[in-house]
Amino acid sequence: MNTILIVGAGGVSSVTAHKCAQLPQVFHKIHLASRTLSKCHLVAASVRQRTGREISTHHLDADNLDESILLLRTLRPDLLLNLALPYQNLTLMEACLATGTSYLDTANYEPREIARFEYKWQWQYHERFRKQNLCALLGSGFDPGVTNVFTSFAAKHYFDEIVELDIVDVNGGENTESFATNFNSEINIREVSAVCRHWENGQFVESPSFSTHRTFSCPEGIGDFEIYRMYHEELESLTEAYPSLRRAQFWMSFSPTYLRNLKVLSNVGMTGIQPVDYREKSVVPLQFLKSLLPDPGSLGESTTGKTCIGCIIRGTKEEEHRTIYIYNSCSHESSFAETGSQAVSYTTGIPAMIGAKLMLQGRWFEAGVWNMEHFDPDPFMEDLNTLGLPWSIEEHDPFLKANRP
Repeated sequence: MNTILIVGAGGVSSVTAHKCAQLPQVFHKIHLASRTLSKCHLVAASVRQRTGREISTHHLDADNLDESILLLRTLRPDLLLNLALPYQNLTLMEACLATGTSYLDTANYEPREIARFEYKWQWQYHERFRKQNLCALLGSGFDPGVTNVFTSFAAKHYFDEIVELDIVDVNGGENTESFATNFNSEINIREVSAVCRHWENGQFVESPSFSTHRTFSCPEGIGDFEIYRMYHEELESLTEAYPSLRRAQFWMSFSPTYLRNLKVLSNVGMTGIQPVDYREKSVVPLQFLKSLLPDPGSLGESTTGKTCIGCIIRGTKEEEHRTIYIYNSCSHESSFAETGSQAVSYTTGIPAMIGAKLMLQGRWFEAGVWNMEHFDPDPFMEDLNTLGLPWSIEEHDPFLKANRP
């Protein structure tokens, strides 16, 4: 029996639970665990209403190794889907090793005290997972995740060599909030405020956050957006997997309102991650700010518009220069209608489900710790098309206006 344990009860976890419940032939038994049991109950009730499936709910402090081991030994899942906070990745990987459970996550580990996220901590687990014949799949979200698969699919089918990669993440959605993040506020602000790094001629080059930007025109009439270069974790694994890359960059869209509010909050110290003393209590400013901001999981009903995320890949095929653009666009409204979540959660939750599906089916299973580009991209791309995130390929460079069709 294929049994999974989903850890976390936020928007992404909710989407993944709904989508797994839609495939009873693959996911026979679904468990959901979180520190906040009431959130698990809400997800379970929505899944029951929308699919008729029952999922069991459990309390879990994923920072507690002993508690995590006990729950895994009690439930005996085939696979743990870590959709909680990236701070907890190493604890949950240790719990999986202690109980003989394979592992999947959507974002790489970062320590609470340093806003620097890297795969090096998780890659160090490779031999331990390999020796126990367990598989750990890292970054099975959209970016990282689908963007890795888009790149490996292009390298397999469209190029003899890839030399440049631009990953562009646009959220064209709008909501009624004055200031809100589209996923966990603490993680989002830590991520976008970090020093930018991009790959250039065999090394990462640093620059200040938000210092490089340009206008990007999305396909399908989604619109024009200002995109800003920033660091994202898939650059680390993709430049390892494809050493022919001479340049690799990640870009994300931000509205003027978001940037203005973020600057003010940063200037007054509210985005700080080091504890400060307040009335004889230790408080982390960013964690306090998170408690004041809207829960991203509550934004689904009020959010309209589309996301557009894809990869611009340049290289050679039969000694001729070639550029392709692979992307997915996703409607916030249709995402909410199906799962009760907005498109940012939807586009992350479905890849987590597909990664888990392929692992349980044995199509993506090899002992060790792997990033998405390690496996054959074809079955994943097929599932994207049929399970909610269809993709398109255009043979042009959207960074060059003259080449637009």
